[in-house]
Amino acid sequence: MDYVNLGRTGLKVSRLCLGCMSYGAKAGRPWALEEDEARPFFVKALESGINFFDTADIYSNGASEEVTGRALKALAKREQVVIATKLRGPMGDGPNDQGLSRKHIMDSIDASLKRLGTDYVDLYQIHRPDYETPIEETLEALNDIVRAGKVRYIGASTMFAWEFMKALSVSERRSWAKFVSMQPQYNLLYREEEREMLPLCLDQGIGVIPWSPLARGFLAGNRSRAGKGETERAKTDGFADNLYYTDADFDVVDALTAVAKGRGEPNMQVALAWVLSKPAITAPIIGATKLSHLDDAVVALSIKLTAEDIAALEAPYKPRAINDHAPPPMPRA
Repeated sequence: MDYVNLGRTGLKVSRLCLGCMSYGAKAGRPWALEEDEARPFFVKALESGINFFDTADIYSNGASEEVTGRALKALAKREQVVIATKLRGPMGDGPNDQGLSRKHIMDSIDASLKRLGTDYVDLYQIHRPDYETPIEETLEALNDIVRAGKVRYIGASTMFAWEFMKALSVSERRSWAKFVSMQPQYNLLYREEEREMLPLCLDQGIGVIPWSPLARGFLAGNRSRAGKGETERAKTDGFADNLYYTDADFDVVDALTAVAKGRGEPNMQVALAWVLSKPAITAPIIGATKLSHLDDAVVALSIKLTAEDIAALEAPYKPRAINDHAPPPMPRA
């Protein structure tokens, strides 16, 4: 396993990050693994050298954080792992149970620490922008929990490049803790972040830890143009339905399958190797509900794609509409 700095920080993270969204409770996610089922994945990840684990308070309504925290506490020393979590989504029915207000940030970090069973989070990320809260309020609150020792670093996820640059500029002017990482959607089917976000992160020294590097399993090639695939996730993942399943997506998968067959490697290994080949990428966040998924991810680290492979993989891509971004509010006339 290779270890790299997260952006311009001194924090060393493994080149793979284990995403823990699939661990917690099956309610709402039939493919998710309960605690006993999830434990072997943490064992294997740690044995493989992975030290970076990403979850969020909203995953299984907090159960993912609980499962992650208990597993890592039992299997590793706290200082040997990098724990990342996120806030933004609704954690209750009250008007202040979501968003990025000072109140919700202060409440959320304490709740996450309790569920994770730790005194601090290594990387605390905003899960999306909150257009009902001034960015200054959000950033000052995040700075305060860093200064209080509850959080070591802060990061962001899925927003427009201008929004991210604005946040970095505000923090710079106020001498507040700055975002050190960005968690965007990035894979062979969704490359829109290549336009502005990835160049911005390279320029500003921001670590990039993309979610869904394998397009929620779509790149495995087990989906059909005529209908969904046969796996439990393919049948029940409504979120993926909103992201993928266009004709252009299947064209990319066909190209991926051709390259993978030519190399004698599985689709998933080649697709992940493509993400890892990009200079902006620090550590893709991989999901695993079969232990073989972790094996494939580790093998992908050693795959070196040729320029011809990369050109063939990228050729069918067609620019697409931005998806999974919250649209910024328009100014009132």
